[in-house]
Amino acid sequence: MGLLTFAGGIHPYEGKELSMDMPIKEYLPKGDCVYPLSQHIGAPATPIVKKGDRVLVGQKIAEAAGFVSANIHSSISGTVKTIEPRLTTGGTKVNSIVIENDGLFEEVNFAEKVMDLSALYTEDIREIIKEAGIVGMGGAGFPANVKLTPKNEADIDYIIVNGAECEPYLTSDYRRLMEEADKIIQGLTICINMFDHAKGIIAIEDNKPEAIKLLREKLAGNDKIKVNEIKTKYPQGAERQLIYANTGRYVNSKMLPADAGCIVHNVDTIHAIYEAVIEGRPLINRVVTITGDAIEKPCNLLVRTGTNLNEIIEAAGGFKDGIMPEKIVAGGPMMGRAIYSLDVPAVKGLSALLCMSHDEVAALEPSNCIRCGRCVDVCPGRVVPSMLAKYAEHGDIDNFLKHEGMECCECGCCSYICPAKRHLTQTIAGTRKLILANKKK
Repeated sequence: MGLLTFAGGIHPYEGKELSMDMPIKEYLPKGDCVYPLSQHIGAPATPIVKKGDRVLVGQKIAEAAGFVSANIHSSISGTVKTIEPRLTTGGTKVNSIVIENDGLFEEVNFAEKVMDLSALYTEDIREIIKEAGIVGMGGAGFPANVKLTPKNEADIDYIIVNGAECEPYLTSDYRRLMEEADKIIQGLTICINMFDHAKGIIAIEDNKPEAIKLLREKLAGNDKIKVNEIKTKYPQGAERQLIYANTGRYVNSKMLPADAGCIVHNVDTIHAIYEAVIEGRPLINRVVTITGDAIEKPCNLLVRTGTNLNEIIEAAGGFKDGIMPEKIVAGGPMMGRAIYSLDVPAVKGLSALLCMSHDEVAALEPSNCIRCGRCVDVCPGRVVPSMLAKYAEHGDIDNFLKHEGMECCECGCCSYICPAKRHLTQTIAGTRKLILANKKK
């Protein structure tokens, strides 16, 4: 029997050797910290502090503004300087709370928030997770308490921990698994016990044999959690593909994972759930991989939210020879976003800073489609990207929808494999966003 996987996908250069053996090191911010009120899918949080207020580490500074929203907490102690629009990694300005760092890192009393786990009901745990401001930390930023509140709780069979980390260069989840496996197991156990029939799966790609071995040793005799070794292939960690590979269940664009009896959480999200429930700590930090051929010392840093990216780069030894890279990506090379300024804050969904000395993509000139069919072969959504891109370019929404354009997961496989170097993913993604925006209206 072959390794668990899905149809399609690609095998880009991994680049993980640059940082995978570098243990997590904590970095404490030196300068002011900036907290965008939109670090998640859903309504922006509402500030509950004002200019001049002194705040402590772990203090709530902005409140969820609806069911799909998330609280925000200060990661430093200091004084609120202002609340104003600030630039983010997305390239837009977002209303943000700016806190002047006093360098003392005085904390709220986390211990007084801890409750006896055996006395907690499912609703209590959801409330703790909501209060801690935990969101999906694989990039999407969906509030974790909402994910753990499915329409039909009795239908949930699996809680899947996404340990695939299929994006090239990223090693932050791998380091969490290697260094804090017990916390991941306990965080997953908390989630499993919220549902009557659920079992746990920790899914790890086979290019991380040490993590698979470690987790299996720790889970020997545990009949509620298993470790699945999945094939190393991009985008193995995409939610739909991960569910299919591990359960054989298909999820389309009109479904939620819960409709297939599954809830999927990122490794760092599960770790944050452990810290919130067991230690009373809100989400104020995450592991970020700083890597690429332009970085002096590739590493994995435990970074506090709000920290300026210039500081993070400096903590990784700065750029080689002091030369600014041609391209810096927030996230991985496939689904991350190229950024034009480092004067932006780290947010909950920041998994990596990828710094490349040369921008190979910018040098490529797209040409006409040669109808080779490679984009179809690699597409995990089983659509025809070249045809969808043509409909998108001509504004033909009807045919775009008729030919399942919404099944695209924007993974970038088609653009990667295209010999004509056409911008297939970006073209399709633009039309998908337009259709979703019109639906909201």
